Amino acid sequence: MHTLEYKGETMPLSVEIGAPAIASWSGGKDSCLACYKAIQQGYRVKTLLNFVSRESKRGCFHGIEGALLRLQAARVGIPIVQYETSPDMDKYEGEFKAAVNSLRGADVETMVFGDIYLLEHESWINRVCADLRIRPLEPLWDIPAEKIIHEFIDLGFKTVIVSCKADIMGKEFLGRVIDKPLVNELLSRGICPCGEHGEFHTLVIDGPMFSAPIKLLQTEPVLKEGFWKHWFLDIRRYA
Repeated sequence: MHTLEYKGETMPLSVEIGAPAIASWSGGKDSCLACYKAIQQGYRVKTLLNFVSRESKRGCFHGIEGALLRLQAARVGIPIVQYETSPDMDKYEGEFKAAVNSLRGADVETMVFGDIYLLEHESWINRVCADLRIRPLEPLWDIPAEKIIHEFIDLGFKTVIVSCKADIMGKEFLGRVIDKPLVNELLSRGICPCGEHGEFHTLVIDGPMFSAPIKLLQTEPVLKEGFWKHWFLDIRRYA
């Protein structure tokens, strides 16, 4: 029996083999590997939960086009549900909770996340999941980032860099498949090979979960301003 402690209350949350779960899904490597590991542990991931900007119709944090994420989910074979969010980040928590509550149904007690070591992320997830009375499952938590990325590669997943901070990585990184030589290059630059601090974001295009790879047919590097200046891979055609 698993329990979640919050505000002095212990909440029992049973976990059984084949138990249904929701997975937080960005389209990137960490959420993908976390989902894969949850399935390997015996969970039945019934839905991928993805948030897109109400304005751009792109993924909120990775900037990937909503339609491309739907194609990715179809190749993975798990239904995706996309919720639009406002640009006001102060509203994000409420929007997140509403989305989870609308999806979970009576049978879902677990939600999968792909965090690795950022304590502020873990704290937010634990607090919000406690409010929702849903068990957070973090299959990658506290595993060394280098070990995670090597496992990801060794399993046969392929992911490409779709954005990166312009002050530490140039546009030549966009579109590159993360392989072991690139991991070594990132480490030599002092960059987390999983980009856990937001140094870069990725799109998974193939792997053991996929029925067929995604082909990126036409892309264009774009320099964007936001919370910080970053390079972004505009994927214009894909199949």
